[in-house]
Amino acid sequence: MITIAVDCMGGDHGPQVTLPACTQFLEQHPDAALVLVGLADKLAGFSHPRATIVPASEVVTMDDPLEIALRRKKDSSMRVAIQQVKEGKAQAAVSAGNTAALMAISRYILKTIDGIERPAIAGQLPNATGGATTMLDLGANVDCSAEHLLQFAVMGSALVSVLNNKQSPTVGLLNIGEEIIKGNETIKKAGELLRSASKAGDLNFFGNVEGNDIFKGTVDLVVCDGFVGNVALKASEGLAGMIGNFLKAEFSRNIFTKVAAIAAYSVLTALKVRVDHRRYNGAALLGLRGLVFKSHGSADVLGFGFALNRAYDAARNNLLDRVQARIAHAAPLLATADSAP
Repeated sequence: MITIAVDCMGGDHGPQVTLPACTQFLEQHPDAALVLVGLADKLAGFSHPRATIVPASEVVTMDDPLEIALRRKKDSSMRVAIQQVKEGKAQAAVSAGNTAALMAISRYILKTIDGIERPAIAGQLPNATGGATTMLDLGANVDCSAEHLLQFAVMGSALVSVLNNKQSPTVGLLNIGEEIIKGNETIKKAGELLRSASKAGDLNFFGNVEGNDIFKGTVDLVVCDGFVGNVALKASEGLAGMIGNFLKAEFSRNIFTKVAAIAAYSVLTALKVRVDHRRYNGAALLGLRGLVFKSHGSADVLGFGFALNRAYDAARNNLLDRVQARIAHAAPLLATADSAP
C-alpha cells in the first residue's frame, strides 16, 4: 500500500480542489491510501476507507514570510503533512502551498541527503516528441555554483529513470550555445564536471543545449539554475492559454475565420491538450531524505490529481532509494568538486 500525505489547505483553492482530486485518486489507485491534513472543520465531510484525517490548527498562506511559516506556524497543515513522511506514516507528501515555505519546512524536517548541499525543484515540460523534458532547478536556487549543477544532474537522472523508465537518461546543460567555450565561468566549469561524471559512469551527459532543445526533446533532462528554470516554466504555462485564447478569437471574428478555425479545430485542440501545463503538474523536491511534491498553487482538480500521481509513481518506484544510490555512486566526484578552489 502506497500512502501519501496531502496538505489539503495549500494553494489558491484549498479543500474545494484537493478533496475532489483525492477522491478521484483513490478510485484510480486501489493500492494507495491517503493521509489528509488540514483544518478539522474543512475536512469533516470527507470519508473513504483508505483515507485518514489528521487535523492541523494552522495554514501557511501564499503570502506568509519564511519566518512565520517555519518558526511560528508549527502546527500548519503543510508541516504536519511533511512530518508524516518523517515519521514513516507516508512515503510522500504533496502540497500546493507556498513554494519557499514548502522547501524550507521540508529541508528543516527531512534534512538533505549526504552529498547534497541544496535541494532542487524538478518538473516536466512538454516536448515535440510526444513526451516531456524533465528540468531542474525550477526556482529553489536562484544562484548556483557549478558543483550545485552537478548535484542537480545526478539527482535528476534518478528522477527521469523512474518517470520514464530509462536506465541512462541523457543530460543537457542549458547554455547560450552548444560549444563548450560558450557561457559564463560557472557554466563552463559545470560542463567540465558533467563530462567527468559521464566518463565515470555517474550520468549520461549529452553536452550543452539551448532553450529550444527543451521543447524539441533533444535530451531527457535539462540542468540549469533556478532563475532560468522558473522563467522557462512560466513561459511554457502560458502556451496553452495562448492557444485557447486564439481559438476563441478566431471563432468570434467573421465567417471566413470561423470556417478556417473549424477546419483546424481538432489539430489545435490536440495541441492545447498536449501543452496543457496541468498534465505536467507535480514537481519533485529532490535532495531530501523523503519524497515531497509541489503542485502549482492555482491547480484545479485535474492538475492536483496529476501531482498526486507523480508522488504515487515516485513512491511505488522507490525514487528516494534510487537518488541515494546515484549520489553514493557519484560521491567521490562530488567530494572532489566540492573541495576544488
